[in-house]
Amino acid sequence: MIDTHVHMYHAQFDADREEAIQRAFDAGVTRMLLPAIDVDSIHRALDLCARHDGLYAMSALHPSETRDAEDRTFDEVVRLCDEPGVVAVGETGLDYYWDRSFDDAQQDFLRRHIRLAVEKDLPLVLHNRNAGEDLVRIISEERAQLDEPEKLRGVFHCFGGPPELVADIDELGFYYGIGGTLTFKNSGVADIVRHIPLERILLETDAPFLAPVPMRGKRNEPSYLPHVCRRLAEVKGVDEWEVVAITSAGAEALFRL
Repeated sequence: MIDTHVHMYHAQFDADREEAIQRAFDAGVTRMLLPAIDVDSIHRALDLCARHDGLYAMSALHPSETRDAEDRTFDEVVRLCDEPGVVAVGETGLDYYWDRSFDDAQQDFLRRHIRLAVEKDLPLVLHNRNAGEDLVRIISEERAQLDEPEKLRGVFHCFGGPPELVADIDELGFYYGIGGTLTFKNSGVADIVRHIPLERILLETDAPFLAPVPMRGKRNEPSYLPHVCRRLAEVKGVDEWEVVAITSAGAEALFRL
């Protein structure tokens, strides 16, 4: 299995990070991709990647970090994209849940990240919270300006709908990142996932957040990914090994692992 979205540098792992990484390997998670939140997190991710085979980093500013972000901060994001081990621009996107006072800044930096991903030929890892319409619109607008639109590729991390967003994401050719919320009883994610081809789905944990059932309420970690895999197999009516093979092939193709 490939955990395509795990914050292993997070402070919640400070007490047992090395043990958590080993537990993930023991559970069958062979590779872990570390999305960035800010510049410091990129450096912490890169440090982990330098010390562990099978770990890969991303470079970006989380939308919540764009309120006061400066040009020089983004310049560092750009520079770090060239570091060995960086496989994506992420996580970027839009988050309208907490604060709508800096929508313009979020949208500006989203466009910068999109253009950076195309320039560096890297996939985008997208955060979306209550902002699907604007997110798809902006990606579509940027894509329409490209001579090679296929170079704009990526994944909607922690996808949970709404269902009407599926057609737009399919049109863009992006993947769907599916994690612990798939196992939540009343999340509605399973109903949406039934209609998404397994070939377009990537496994993720988003650890230390959103631990899957039966670990819900605990700190999440990548060794819990088999719970997501098992539930996805149930929803799709296939064997777990088929889920592993197909989602891993998708991750390898998107991130060029």
